[in-house]
Amino acid sequence: MGEGGILAVDETGFLKKGEKSVGVARQYTGTAGKVENAQVGVFLSYVTPRGHALVDRELYLPEAWTQDAERRRAGGIPEEVSFESKPALAQGMLQRALEASLKPAWVVGDEVYGRDNTLRRFLEELHQPYVLTVASNTHVWRGFYQVKPGDMVKHVPQEAWGRLSAGAGTKGPRLYE
Repeated sequence: MGEGGILAVDETGFLKKGEKSVGVARQYTGTAGKVENAQVGVFLSYVTPRGHALVDRELYLPEAWTQDAERRRAGGIPEEVSFESKPALAQGMLQRALEASLKPAWVVGDEVYGRDNTLRRFLEELHQPYVLTVASNTHVWRGFYQVKPGDMVKHVPQEAWGRLSAGAGTKGPRLYE
């Protein structure tokens, strides 16, 4: 079922004025491009050339929410719910999707997910191909050696580089080499 598509994990923020909505806090959200009062949801989509579909979602609960008993009670958050990072939420959703026989060609995500080595190891142990953005100083495996992507790109000839657009962003064009 579903062979050849891409599972994409990403988060989005929902700007909020108050502080009563579950999970709302002053936190960075790409929706505003800065720290704002917001809820943040982590989403898993299945993407093919014919379209995309939402597969799963989780509400990110900032640690302050999981440690405040009164707030938890008022928001109806069950006792067994503990703090989970965005990459941990993504891993849970990926686990459910893969256990449901979804067979993606790739899993993709930005640096929020790529910098988490637990998530990368999870995908590697499943032999699941993935493309997750990492910082240039992140240690990654290349065969039997650990390398930094920033050091690897120094060996790419200048004429091999091209600049591509990832579309318009809140701060202008998002150009990548």
